[in-house]
Amino acid sequence: MRKLLGLVLALVVGGLVLAQDVQEAIAASGQAAIKAAIARVAPAVVKIEATRRVSTWWDFFFQDPFLRRFFGEPESTQTSLGSGFVVEYAGKKYILTNYHVVEQAISIVVTAQSGESWPAQVVGTDELLDLAVLSVDGADLPAAPLGDSDALEIGDWVIAIGNPLGFSHTVTLGIVSALNRDVPKPDGSGYYRRMIQTDAAINPGNSGGPLVNAYGEVVGMNTIIARQTSTGIAVEGINFAVPINEIKLALAQIVEKGRVTRAWLGVYIQDVLPGMERQLGVREGALISEVVPNSPADKAGIRAGDVIVAVDGEKIRNTNDLQMAIMYRKPGERVTVTLVRDKQTISVEVVLEERPEEAPEARGSQGITKFGLTVQDVTAELRERYGLPQENGVVVVNVEPGSRAYWGGVQVGDLIVEINRQPVSSVSDWNRIVSQLSEEDDVLLTVIREGRRRFLILP
Repeated sequence: MRKLLGLVLALVVGGLVLAQDVQEAIAASGQAAIKAAIARVAPAVVKIEATRRVSTWWDFFFQDPFLRRFFGEPESTQTSLGSGFVVEYAGKKYILTNYHVVEQAISIVVTAQSGESWPAQVVGTDELLDLAVLSVDGADLPAAPLGDSDALEIGDWVIAIGNPLGFSHTVTLGIVSALNRDVPKPDGSGYYRRMIQTDAAINPGNSGGPLVNAYGEVVGMNTIIARQTSTGIAVEGINFAVPINEIKLALAQIVEKGRVTRAWLGVYIQDVLPGMERQLGVREGALISEVVPNSPADKAGIRAGDVIVAVDGEKIRNTNDLQMAIMYRKPGERVTVTLVRDKQTISVEVVLEERPEEAPEARGSQGITKFGLTVQDVTAELRERYGLPQENGVVVVNVEPGSRAYWGGVQVGDLIVEINRQPVSSVSDWNRIVSQLSEEDDVLLTVIREGRRRFLILP
């Protein structure tokens, strides 16, 4: 009996030791994989310092030609920190980072893990993805391997590498918390679409750095941090990255022509929701809620209430599928759109056009900067953003601090309809009138703000 108990005890103890050994082996294997992933990407991560000129209230006093003559032009600059990573495309090395990191920069310096630094130049940008592509002469940096963001699943391990708060090459670990998130932009100008949500710690300075999977492949670019709700409630562990697959599609166009040209169907869409299938005759697809007049979809006969289920034979399950199937095609390309209408499946040919907000003429021409004001023609996007009641006039999109416009009370989003009682219906009117005025001339602006007309005098 004692022998039997001894044997059982030995087996139990041996089993516990074996289980502990297995657990330790699993933990060691996981640690080794994470370390290997970091080692594979970290050498390609760089710190980015972008210097831009900023205006202050002191600049107001230097508008006087007498002061500028004796004291020179005032110089006030600000340096922001961000991250970036090296990629290879068509045999050349480029550095990817966020557009907001280098926006309006007058100089950009890139620093490698070794501490060596080089000046960088902007090859091109894409505001929709918050993407900037930089080039550096004379640097021989390793490129990061790129992965497949479409293969990500909720719960996958991910690693963020960057320079948060200026601490170079900081590494944090987390998981994929969600996929295909639509996140409002901080300036209220729209949304970042199809973002990867992660709880890997990301802080100011991480912007533009890589989000890496457990295999040491870049699957996203860290872009935005959620720190509080609209009501001021503090939040943690909610961070977002741009999927690398969209960046790959944009990179080719930016390298070739400096910007991204996206195709446009011309529809407002929504997902097919549970309960709609009986009325629509389909369980999934992109439901057309509205068709833009004279758009490619309108010309092809697509109607509100149609459900797009395929593009050139590629299945469309939801709105994200449709956007990705259309936007990275070339304007002028002909596609076959399969849709369900009144529970019947039909196909139509559509000739795509350039997405309006990407077309230069649809962005709104920018006028001459005068009195500290930057203005643009009214566009549908600006009209929606600022709640403008009419199309005639020019929209204020920037007011320099310390300028005459600043002290005169002009605000971003104001619609200027008159200058010195002369009507302004477009940027061409603005340019014609202000080109005849000196910086010292009296200026009376008639603006529309929150639907009401106001008169502002610039001091």
